[in-house]
Amino acid sequence: MITLHRKTVAGLEGDSPAVQAVRDALQLAIELEHATIPVYLYTMYSLDPAKNAQIVQLIDSVVVDEMLHMVLSANVLNALGGSPVIDKPDFVPQYPGHLPGSVESGLTVHLRPFSMEHLDELIAIEQPEHPHNYSAAAVGEEQVTIGEFYTKIRAAIVKLGDSKFDSSGRNQVPPDLMDGSIVVTNVTTATAAIDTIVRQGEGTTTSPLDAAGGEMAHYYRFEEIKNGHLLVPLPDPKSPDDAYSYTGAAVHFNDTGVYPVPCDPSAHGFPNGYLPGSVQAQMNDQFNYTYTGLLGVLHALVNGDATDARFSAALGLMMSLKSQATGMASGQARPGLHVGPTFQYQPTSP
Repeated sequence: MITLHRKTVAGLEGDSPAVQAVRDALQLAIELEHATIPVYLYTMYSLDPAKNAQIVQLIDSVVVDEMLHMVLSANVLNALGGSPVIDKPDFVPQYPGHLPGSVESGLTVHLRPFSMEHLDELIAIEQPEHPHNYSAAAVGEEQVTIGEFYTKIRAAIVKLGDSKFDSSGRNQVPPDLMDGSIVVTNVTTATAAIDTIVRQGEGTTTSPLDAAGGEMAHYYRFEEIKNGHLLVPLPDPKSPDDAYSYTGAAVHFNDTGVYPVPCDPSAHGFPNGYLPGSVQAQMNDQFNYTYTGLLGVLHALVNGDATDARFSAALGLMMSLKSQATGMASGQARPGLHVGPTFQYQPTSP
């Protein structure tokens, strides 16, 4: 389970939270949601989709949701008069490292190829405070869970009231551009956006489903991979914890379908880095340049340029990233070399 510093919610508590405190928390939420994406993508890119198609699909579905969560957080921030910041060097976390706002003694996240051991790390990222069928990890008084973080943002939004919101639809990314997005103009739409983020990540208090779309929440999708079977409802449950079981269709993991990409690669040489001027470094630099370009496009998208052209540009860069990364990881880009992208800020063309 990821736990955050208590200070991340300090400004949200009390009867009259400051608007700026809520804005700061929403910016952190954007950074936190984004920080999981390179971890999940690196894991997914390490898999041969011909041998591990189900697992690739499950991880990819989580990545898509995380992108939506970034946009929803940005929509709420914009509606409160803020401006999301995505295109800056320190927006990109360092791997291995802690997720934004998390406690130093907490989970360290890595860029690693898929394995059942590494899957435990992905599960820990998404683990709710009280997962169904699993005991909750202890949380110290100076720590908050991600679920509690969003709960406090939600409560602070309610306390702010409709008067603090821009009802004009300022800088919103609408659902006709991004499926599932919510245009935020008041407390009702803002809390609906926050509820969507929480349900898709954790499920509801009585079900592993995200409720709105009827899909499993992220934590349970990863547990399906771990258990080797889909989570399915059972007839006549006696309690919520007896309502589902990992006895559905098999989720197969083929350990011969994992590319030997390095663990925690670095663009700066040893121990796991790529030597300057090497073929690996050149491929990695090009990937990072494309990745940084995507951040710039997303920054524009959530800061007033929510147009079809801008969204198409983002999709094009995403497809380019996928093509580059799969070629690097599989060895197709350069036979005999299995290169993992480092996800670092690279604003100039290599």
